[in-house]
Amino acid sequence: MSFDLDCTVQPGDRPIRASFSSNARLTALVGPSGAGKTSVLNAIAGTLHPISGRIVAAGEVLFDSAAGVDLPPEARGAGYVFQDARLFPHRRVLANLTYGEKLARRAGWIGRDEVVDLLGIGHLLDRWPATLSGGEVRRVAIARALLCAPRFLLLDEPLSSLDAEKAERLAALIERIRDEISVPILLVSHSAEEVERLAEQVVTLT
Repeated sequence: MSFDLDCTVQPGDRPIRASFSSNARLTALVGPSGAGKTSVLNAIAGTLHPISGRIVAAGEVLFDSAAGVDLPPEARGAGYVFQDARLFPHRRVLANLTYGEKLARRAGWIGRDEVVDLLGIGHLLDRWPATLSGGEVRRVAIARALLCAPRFLLLDEPLSSLDAEKAERLAALIERIRDEISVPILLVSHSAEEVERLAEQVVTLT
């Protein structure tokens, strides 16, 4: 099972319940603004504590209120690409990638050269994050997440605010990750076109 959730979170004034199971390689989480999509990602990653319920990702129980299970974020194996990417501004691209490698939970996962080639960022390795375009920042962030040897990937609106050409290029890269790398992906998106192209299963929050 890629993702199996039945949990309630309350990041604001009202509780949000997420209940779904997916065996898809890429699952899209959709819904109107304020429905709690990013909050669900945060709960899976362990940065938001659920009120109750159970969260399973890539076959591992991450949270179970009844059983008293609540793995810390660093033990969950999430590769999380935030909407704002969050690269280290004081480190060049190569150093950002090296940081991801240091967090890897397992050896022999995927090499840096392979990830750099897959994401097409070889020419960016000596650059500072502040000099990158929005699309370049997202590609570097995805590369860093992959180098962490994640058990699953969480992508929060990876194509938002990109122009058509950059969004097309990044969507193609996400397709390659989905098809070539054996790691389940949960993607948040507001774009029906993006979801139709990338997702094998769609979950709607209301």
